[in-house]
Amino acid sequence: MTEPSDCPPLKPDTIAVHGGIHRTAFDEMAEPIFLTQGYVYGNAAEAEAAFNGELDRYQYSRYGNPTVTMFEERLAAIEGAEDCFATATGMAAVFVSLACVLKQGSRLVASKALFGSSLVVFNEYFANWGIVVDYVDGHVASSWEAALATPADAVFVESPSNPMQDLVDIAFVAGLSRAAGAIFIVDNVFATPLGSRPLEMGADAVVYSATKHIDGQGRVLGGAVLGSAEYVEKVRTMVRTMGATMSPFTAWVLGKSLETLGVRVRAQAATALALAEWLDGDPRVAVTRHPFLPSHPQHELAKRQMTLGGTLVTIDIALPDGVDPHGDEAKAATYRFLDALRLVVIANNLGDAKSIATHPATTTHRRLGPEGRAAVGMCSATVRLSIGLEDFEDLRADIDQALSAV
Repeated sequence: MTEPSDCPPLKPDTIAVHGGIHRTAFDEMAEPIFLTQGYVYGNAAEAEAAFNGELDRYQYSRYGNPTVTMFEERLAAIEGAEDCFATATGMAAVFVSLACVLKQGSRLVASKALFGSSLVVFNEYFANWGIVVDYVDGHVASSWEAALATPADAVFVESPSNPMQDLVDIAFVAGLSRAAGAIFIVDNVFATPLGSRPLEMGADAVVYSATKHIDGQGRVLGGAVLGSAEYVEKVRTMVRTMGATMSPFTAWVLGKSLETLGVRVRAQAATALALAEWLDGDPRVAVTRHPFLPSHPQHELAKRQMTLGGTLVTIDIALPDGVDPHGDEAKAATYRFLDALRLVVIANNLGDAKSIATHPATTTHRRLGPEGRAAVGMCSATVRLSIGLEDFEDLRADIDQALSAV
């Protein structure tokens, strides 16, 4: 897609339909899938020039593929990033976004409220490799000021966090990270490319699990790292050697998914906010968390740095007085709610067209343990609701009857 120089910049929804298209001689309407492991050369000198870096062309699909390039260029254009590299999974994106810049003795500063698998990478693998990992309360400004008063190599956050929806003041942390000499990376999965623009607020890089909203239909796994061309080249160099690259078929699916990202996410976000507003006043729910609820402790920050509140609603089931929220009785009560759901499915994905309920304490955040979960405000009564494309009234009726079963 080439924009005439005298035209105004295209909006994200338009880019999502037309970005990254390079039609072949057949002038196809839908983007082609190049299911090939490699590419042929006209002669031996051409192959040598390609591997020497003197000739810019496809060599091997672990290094690059036309269909994957289409997805990367489209997502980069939506995000407003110089470059993008697609990975096999979201966790591959998280890992390589940091591993390409960290080494033994490096210091990583991260918010405490992170996806469980990210914490495993940091606490077990990075720590074993001699990388120092310091955690802060991501929603507390003074914690960042203290942590970044000394040099660091990288800063990593989720905003909103999974599943408790704590926010990080991205512009504030970006300034501190820059002063500390650190690259600042934001996991933007909950907000989506349409709900928050971390690069515009000073972040150096953004990572996604494309498995979530970008696919949004439960079909494929994928990830992406976006940022400056110089930084993404470090990612590209590492991934093409270690092998966690995206397949052409997955890239084709995700490229087509981007065409409907706007209509899907905006509809899901509207329903999520309406459900959050209803749940926030229900006595059967102890706490309702959604960035755009006035009851959210960082509501003003959310309205300032997000254009959509997201598609997730996190609740704590109300428990009788005296019940330990981290104990078996709380877990049993929450299981009664989950097992009574008829329309909302129990799964551990999010951002799907189908609404999903997840019990983080026993699934996605199980390995944190009770103390680790308590440290980020999570308990056995916590449920993460990922809102899909179903009718609002149908979802409300299902959640209502399930709450009555507790």
